[in-house]
Amino acid sequence: MPARRLDGVAVARVIQSELRPAVEAFTARAGRPPGLALVLVGDNPASELYVASKLKSAGETGLRADIERLPASATLAELLRVVDRLNRSDAHDGILVQSPLPEAMGPGADRAVFDAVSPEKDVDGLHPVNVGRLVQGRAALVACTPSGVIELLDRSGIPIAGSRAVVVGRSDIVGKPMALLLVLRHATLTICHSRTKDLASVTREADILVAALGRPAFLTTEFVKPGATVIDVGTTKVEDRAMVERLFAPGSKRHAAFERRGSLVLGDVHPSVEQVAGALTPVPGGVGPLTIAMLLKNTLTAAQLRAGR
Repeated sequence: MPARRLDGVAVARVIQSELRPAVEAFTARAGRPPGLALVLVGDNPASELYVASKLKSAGETGLRADIERLPASATLAELLRVVDRLNRSDAHDGILVQSPLPEAMGPGADRAVFDAVSPEKDVDGLHPVNVGRLVQGRAALVACTPSGVIELLDRSGIPIAGSRAVVVGRSDIVGKPMALLLVLRHATLTICHSRTKDLASVTREADILVAALGRPAFLTTEFVKPGATVIDVGTTKVEDRAMVERLFAPGSKRHAAFERRGSLVLGDVHPSVEQVAGALTPVPGGVGPLTIAMLLKNTLTAAQLRAGR
């Protein structure tokens, strides 16, 4: 029997519908809506799409959302000056700098930006102060993708406490905060990465398996315990026709989509896992919409905290 599909689009809509009255109440009290500033450097097409989606969702929820654009030639110093100005803005409660940043900014640019955003406006949940609070189980602003995964599990009736959870990937943005959130919810946790020996034997122990490694269709059925819940965080654009033809039969919806567009966005989980897992997030339509929903929720939380202060 095919795995149950965990519909991130539907859950994200519910979260946004729950946020609207709270946003309206804040706006009535404060005389202004919660404000989100999005900073986009360069002209990466994928980043343009992500930012447009965030702007649209923010508007639908009643938030103010503004975009600050910098050219691809901008220096890290110029970007940090924009962040500093937004830190001092009374109209903006949250700041998100869209990644990836241009390579010319240097290998430490992302971390420099994480550190520069004020912790109280850090709706990405990646400032060291907020990460430290998460370690202690008292963070108000938590990384959006991992917190979205927790919402999806909760709202899908999948128990976390007492489960064996495996996170494949140890990035600062997804892997590490995901692991912390699962531990805080009383899962027994293992983190895997590129140096894990006999990866499949570890992942097959998981009741909840989170794939966040950025390798399309890497996790096949041999990595998955029958009946496990598999959360696919991967989003890799694939233009390799041979790979698509190996993964999807001619005439399938995914194959047809590739023929129309010349590319597909694939997750880290192989399509065959659908026949083994008990529940599975699709790509697209799984974790991605929840990331945006949690960004909006963090923006409201940041506004409420700032107003309370």
